[in-house]
Amino acid sequence: MNPTLPSASRTRRPLALAAFALPVLFAAVPAYALDGKWTPAQVLDIDARWLKRQGLKLPPSALWDDTRGTGLLTGAVSISGCTGAFVSDTGLIVTNHHCLFGVVQEHSTPARDLITHGFLARTQAEELPGSTTRVEIPKRFTDVTAQVLAAVPAGADPAARLRAIDAKQKALVSECQRQPDTKCKVAAFDDGVTYTLIESIELRDIRLVYAPPRAIGEYGGEIDNWSWPRHTGDFAIARAYVGADGRPADRAETNRPYAPEFFFPIAKDGLDEGDFVMVLGYPGVTWRALIAEEMRERRERFFVRREDLFGEWIAILERASADDAAGKIAVAANLKGIHNRYKNAQGQIAGLDRGRMVDKQGAQDEAVAAWAATNATHAGAVAARDGLRAVLAERERSWERDFLLNLVPMGTDSVAGGIPPLPKGLYFGATLAHNAIERAKPDAARASGFTDADQGKLRDRLRSEQRNYFAAADRRVFAALVRRALALPADQRIAAVDAHFAGKSPAQIDAAIDAMYAASPLLDIDTREALLGASTEALEARRDPLLAFGIAWNRDLRALRERERDWNARAALYRPVWRRAVAAHAGKPVAPDANGTLRISFAHVQGYAPRDGVTYTPFTTLAGVLEKHTGREPFDVPEAVRRAAQAPGAGAQRVNFLADGDTSGGNSGSPVIDGRGRLVGINFDRVWENVAGDFGFNPAVSRNISVDIRYLLWLLRDVERADGLLRELGASPD
Repeated sequence: MNPTLPSASRTRRPLALAAFALPVLFAAVPAYALDGKWTPAQVLDIDARWLKRQGLKLPPSALWDDTRGTGLLTGAVSISGCTGAFVSDTGLIVTNHHCLFGVVQEHSTPARDLITHGFLARTQAEELPGSTTRVEIPKRFTDVTAQVLAAVPAGADPAARLRAIDAKQKALVSECQRQPDTKCKVAAFDDGVTYTLIESIELRDIRLVYAPPRAIGEYGGEIDNWSWPRHTGDFAIARAYVGADGRPADRAETNRPYAPEFFFPIAKDGLDEGDFVMVLGYPGVTWRALIAEEMRERRERFFVRREDLFGEWIAILERASADDAAGKIAVAANLKGIHNRYKNAQGQIAGLDRGRMVDKQGAQDEAVAAWAATNATHAGAVAARDGLRAVLAERERSWERDFLLNLVPMGTDSVAGGIPPLPKGLYFGATLAHNAIERAKPDAARASGFTDADQGKLRDRLRSEQRNYFAAADRRVFAALVRRALALPADQRIAAVDAHFAGKSPAQIDAAIDAMYAASPLLDIDTREALLGASTEALEARRDPLLAFGIAWNRDLRALRERERDWNARAALYRPVWRRAVAAHAGKPVAPDANGTLRISFAHVQGYAPRDGVTYTPFTTLAGVLEKHTGREPFDVPEAVRRAAQAPGAGAQRVNFLADGDTSGGNSGSPVIDGRGRLVGINFDRVWENVAGDFGFNPAVSRNISVDIRYLLWLLRDVERADGLLRELGASPD
């Protein structure tokens, strides 16, 4: 029931892209659409002749060298939960404005409002450090599927199987990290169809070089978010530094710019409709490997509840900070992220319904099951699907309770979907409690994120969240969470909430929370850091009411993690069996779901028709930026930009463009490169009709939105007069 899948690196099969050989599909999709977020190893499975016909001017081996385990793809780096791209041999990284927003926020004050006015370092000495910003550069990818699965004892039950797999992964990581300056992890694809050991280099000295004014970086705001036409300059530039010896180092005056092995030169010429492009990046989570019943849970429960909750949080944060300039700065990054996920939830619901995606997945599942039932190799897939259904049924019995508990992550984890941890007071307390319990274990037995090697990163995360803390807003979010927990049905209660707040009126809840915050030193960064090494007994002895609630919440959350571990163990047994049958039935390679690892999407520049009688062209221009200008947020073009835009021919400057790239969350900041490997754009969004693309690729509407790299160059040249930076980027200041 759990056969080992042959390694892609061992079993190369040139891919003729069977989907494009079927005449029926030619009638339904553009001749050059290709769905899939492909892993680096899979690039070499794609027919090189086909890629050349699409517009690739490089040999696929230039993108990925299977022998070295590296290639041009590694010019795309992971940065702050987003993607960035090296664009010079002096460590310059281009990414999205919203991906470096935290650094801008870190250095902003009411007196020096970089969020509003932007920032440009004209010399390296002026660059601003991001105290918690990190860049991970992929170094090598190794298929370890056979090694991981060989560690599972014969006849192991799901829990024992998962323990054996976890132990082997930790052993592989431990061995890998004996190399100097190397960070390692084992990534599972589709719950264990394959496992890959990923080696990377983490750079810790990252400095802000350029961020445009918010009126450019967020032009259109939430009105234009997830939509087209767009006119947003969502770009920013950072620089990575290393020690004088060329190795990763903490920030120091003696550090020097990092010289990457691979970087993307900026294209001198522009794009035309139909041009071939590639999107490289680190998409976070997609749900295409789910069976129909699991997709229905996402539609009917998950996104509905997120929309409801985030709408409430947005109102709280905006109301609490409305009359406080410092408060607005503190909540800005969190509010930006929640707004984005709020609209995403709405788009997911609309897209799932519009495309009848759950019903279509059900039909596909039935076809695979019927085929597998008659195929000896994949006959176990039918029972595997039943197993996935049973796990889902168990999850749904405590769904509402578990949803609330999972809103508060522990340590360096993120809540699914990338939302910020709120309320901060609860996050801080629960994280300290979890760290104390894990530190009592042998280092090798600790949960990911809480080992000795992780303590620095954990400390950085807590510091980062302190910058986003605004007491008035945090207390009100806390109260809202408590009220939701008190409304849970009798069989889904959260013990921590009942013990502290049961029977209290809304006014009494508010008063109790205000008292907890007022009495707690937990919100002081120095006190909290001193408690990172404290034992559970020492934390409890402080008799801090806010910390005590965090300890109790963590107890409930740890119990949930145990239940989730059982569910995950069973799903990890069933899902690979089912997904192998899906791939075999498809008769072609199937890209695994996104999991935060490096991927590439092949695409072409093209518009789309979102509904009857409407056709969108693939480019917007500076003239369109001015047409939207109202003088009020979010359409308030800075005066310097309006002045420069009056120059002859400036209105034709391209701003944003569409392509049919297969992208998702985490692709923010992804380099968009042409067939020669040159940077032509920076991905930052998807169109509204493609939000539900996380569940399936629809070539008619699957469009990603990128900012044209020449818009960045135009701003640097004609507005900022940043001659030195332009020369570093290989562009003429004239």
